[in-house]
Amino acid sequence: MPDSSENSGTSVAGSDAGNNADAWDSVRADSDIQFEPLPPREIEPPPAWLQAIGEFFEAVFAPLARFLAGSWPVLKWVLLALLVAMIAAIVWRLVEPYFGRPKAEPVEEYWQPEREQARALLEDADQLAAAGDYDAAVRLLLARSVGQIAEAQPGLVEPSSTARELANQPSLPDKARTAFGVIASGVERSLFALQDLGQQDWQAARTAYADFALEKL
Repeated sequence: MPDSSENSGTSVAGSDAGNNADAWDSVRADSDIQFEPLPPREIEPPPAWLQAIGEFFEAVFAPLARFLAGSWPVLKWVLLALLVAMIAAIVWRLVEPYFGRPKAEPVEEYWQPEREQARALLEDADQLAAAGDYDAAVRLLLARSVGQIAEAQPGLVEPSSTARELANQPSLPDKARTAFGVIASGVERSLFALQDLGQQDWQAARTAYADFALEKL
């Protein structure tokens, strides 16, 4: 004989299922609820001028992109080599002061320019000073005396060397450093401080050079 409790449970379950189905059908029938997927949004095409720009860049860069893609197996090694070279250059710039060119050998204490060269330089500078152009006279002393040092000691003077550096160069004789210091001071005031040099400035520079180049004039 069937169990009445089992029959009762079955009927209740069936009733619940039927009620759920009816509720679902009722919800589906409600026109206020959207069940259908929304239609895709229509995207307006870009304006003609923007399309023209895009086509231009595509025409320009598409061949380049294809070339790079095709040559990448070789290009990557080229780029790697450039990277290694850059790193090596940076490292060399850091260690070059320690392993760079050898220091210039000291100039002998008795070294002087050739006497005829020194006299010719002073004569040319004296002519400028006699005309009242003391600035040009002092600058001439500096330029020509630097050339004399470069001729005597080629490794000492570089294109970037300044008169102030030469005045502090321990490889030069004391009188040479003193002369460069006096002459450089006048040139710096003339060029950078925009001060007109006078006869006293010229005489100081001339005397310093003569003491260095000729001992006494």
